[in-house]
Amino acid sequence: MTTYGTIPTSSSTQGPSGEYISRAKERIKAGLGARRPWKLMFNFRSFNFPSPFREVFGRIRSNVAYFRMNYAIVVLLILFLSLLWHPISLIVFIIMMAAWLFLYFLRDEPLVLFGKTVDDRVVLIVLAVVTIVLLFLTHATVNILVALLIGVVLVVVHAGLRKTDDLSVDEENSDLLTPAASSSST
Repeated sequence: MTTYGTIPTSSSTQGPSGEYISRAKERIKAGLGARRPWKLMFNFRSFNFPSPFREVFGRIRSNVAYFRMNYAIVVLLILFLSLLWHPISLIVFIIMMAAWLFLYFLRDEPLVLFGKTVDDRVVLIVLAVVTIVLLFLTHATVNILVALLIGVVLVVVHAGLRKTDDLSVDEENSDLLTPAASSSST
């Protein structure tokens, strides 16, 4: 007996593509879950010049470890904005970002081509080379390099000026924060 007009509620009818999309959503949410609150990142009371200059390297190391997802978003946003005046480069950038997501970041199983398993390092190298070559072919090299330079400078300046004593230590980053930060949070 068939029932017309009913909507299936079980997840088994999603098929392989539905499962892949739901897994991708979960992994993206988990990755964005590593993002720290923007209010914490830009708390202006947490900015000052380090008294001994050698302290700046510890701050940079600690802040980059703690705010790595935020910094990646900032750099990618700057790169995206730099490509707005080069629509072909922007299209290539978006296509390559999708390729990176599906072929490298969101994959659970190893990549298999022609019955052979492809190593992750090979996938990484091929994607990096293809991305660089395609972006060079769009004649936006100067924009890309300037955007990356601006992004790195902003990250280093922020990380060097932001104090680390108000950052909460978690198990993942406990060895990366400075001793002053870990002793003040316990």
